[in-house]
Amino acid sequence: MPQNEYIEESIRRNGRRLDHEERKRKRAAREAHKASHVAQTLHGHKAKMLHQRRYAEKVAMKKTIKAHEERDVKAKDASAMPEGALPTYLLDREGQNDAKALSSAVKQKRKEKAGKFAVPLPKVRGIAEDEMFKVIKTGKSKRKGWKRMVTKATFVGEDFTRKPPKLERFIRPSALRMKKANVTHPELKATFQLPIIGVKKNPQSPMYTQLGVITKGTVIEVNVSELGLVTAGGKVVWGKYAQVTNNPELDGCCNALLLT
Repeated sequence: MPQNEYIEESIRRNGRRLDHEERKRKRAAREAHKASHVAQTLHGHKAKMLHQRRYAEKVAMKKTIKAHEERDVKAKDASAMPEGALPTYLLDREGQNDAKALSSAVKQKRKEKAGKFAVPLPKVRGIAEDEMFKVIKTGKSKRKGWKRMVTKATFVGEDFTRKPPKLERFIRPSALRMKKANVTHPELKATFQLPIIGVKKNPQSPMYTQLGVITKGTVIEVNVSELGLVTAGGKVVWGKYAQVTNNPELDGCCNALLLT
């Protein structure tokens, strides 16, 4: 390993912070404010160089916008023109290929695909960080408060290995760990106890998804091999998504509705 790649080596060994994606998103959101401040305060040669670069960026952006606007242009379609003689009242008509109509059709198809999994609970109550985490005081005189204990139900995979307790930032109590969920099939009107494979998305925050926190409205992946579901191609379905419909930390069990 080259001498100067110690940061990359650390990431490979220990991974990134659990809130890395959230911090990255916030940093990107603040970039516009930072750029505006720099543009207003720079003077002299540096300001000239900056404005030259910004001008080039704006030109590129305008070109992109213009390319998007060209979707509305109606182009002549030679294939749509009928062959042979035409009556007088049809002479002014031309076969047109409306780019916007085609674009709308593609978007509609995407929407239909996206709407395939219409969730039973589209909106859920937001959970504050104080409610989600409990501050654990550490150190000889209990002055350090960088550790957090998750107060909600969580899913922890079989291959998970704990960090040394001294270095563990997020503590997920064993008593609140869920391995199975009571999944109801909406068409069969029957409930099955199925093993949880993983947490697909927690609506509260990407960090909670990464921690495997299960709250009301969370989409989890469950093992449905016991149900014997088969695809159109004849293959056995291994995992399917389900949405949690109760508060697992209060009820002591995880109830979910299968997304079909």
